[in-house]
Amino acid sequence: MDEVRLLKRMTSSYAGKKGFPPGTLTHVGTVYTDQTQVRRNDFEAGGAESRELEKWEDLLPFQPSRKISWIEVCGIHDVNAIEKIGQQFSVHPLVLEDILNTTQRPKFEESDDYLFLVMRVPFLQKNSETTSAHPNNHNHLKTDHKYEIAFEQVSLLLGKDWLLSFTESDRQLFTPLRERLLAGKGRLRGQGTDYLAYALLDVIVDQFFVVLEDLGEAIEFLDEELVLQPGPPLLRQIHSFKRQMIYLHKAVWPVREIIGTFERCDSNLRSPETGPYLRDAYDHIIQVIDTVETYRDLISGMLDIYLSSISYRLNEVMKVLTIISTVFIPLTFIAGVYGMNFKNMPELRWEYGYFALWGVMIAITIGMVRFFRIKKWL
Repeated sequence: MDEVRLLKRMTSSYAGKKGFPPGTLTHVGTVYTDQTQVRRNDFEAGGAESRELEKWEDLLPFQPSRKISWIEVCGIHDVNAIEKIGQQFSVHPLVLEDILNTTQRPKFEESDDYLFLVMRVPFLQKNSETTSAHPNNHNHLKTDHKYEIAFEQVSLLLGKDWLLSFTESDRQLFTPLRERLLAGKGRLRGQGTDYLAYALLDVIVDQFFVVLEDLGEAIEFLDEELVLQPGPPLLRQIHSFKRQMIYLHKAVWPVREIIGTFERCDSNLRSPETGPYLRDAYDHIIQVIDTVETYRDLISGMLDIYLSSISYRLNEVMKVLTIISTVFIPLTFIAGVYGMNFKNMPELRWEYGYFALWGVMIAITIGMVRFFRIKKWL
């Protein structure tokens, strides 16, 4: 039922825009930050600098330089900020509308002046933290174990000498990449915006691996619990994991298309030298998809094992009850015969009749139990 409620909230978000013309800028999603934060990173082969702006208006008007500029925009709920920043870089209103709509399907778009990429990135965090912080967030999937998986939208706009990255919250997803850029490690400084976009995609792919690693440990624990303590709570967790794998698969599959399309596009914004790196990222995302599908198959197998285990336990109970009933059939027959009110029943007047009857009943019981054990029914 959780996924039904999730889809209902997503469609209701679109229903709220009914009647507005295409390109109308409206934020759809959860507000994570108090205000939109902007950080400007400028770099070239000889060096790099980074500074966080006090307010997003300080970015405008944008002063281009000979360096490559990477603009990090954190918090997309401020429609005015996104609109002004987009206008500064001549971004089409339909693209800005997609950036503001966090239920947007991941995709890749190519235009003459820029490339647009939008995708969903998973995060794992404890239930108590996310539930209390964002109780109405449609991007969070509640689980019965200690983690909750959340998806956030990341959008990239790639120009000739600038790149805009839009994130919903300040999770520091790209902080390691920025630190690497400032430290001069790797190839970032000597490359263009297309290589920077690849590096950002690589961070996103790595985030999928991080989530899958934690989920893998949880699934391993679940597999042990399946053997030791099968029960209704375990069934809820199995369904929870199955639901997570479905949404992970829906999130990661379009990333494969995005990276593949990016690698094949003939835009002058992508240099041929970046192709091998994108193909490497494509291989990694294929590995992520394979892992998600493997986990999904494992969880489906767990569900089958759970149902088989419950069925086996039920059959064992029914077998014991059937054996008990079978043992009592001849005893009931004997008791019924001697319970009839006939006057001429010689055994009733026999001195040892009572004890003989008990002896016969005990002998029948022992004989039947022994027979069941020989047949390995017990």
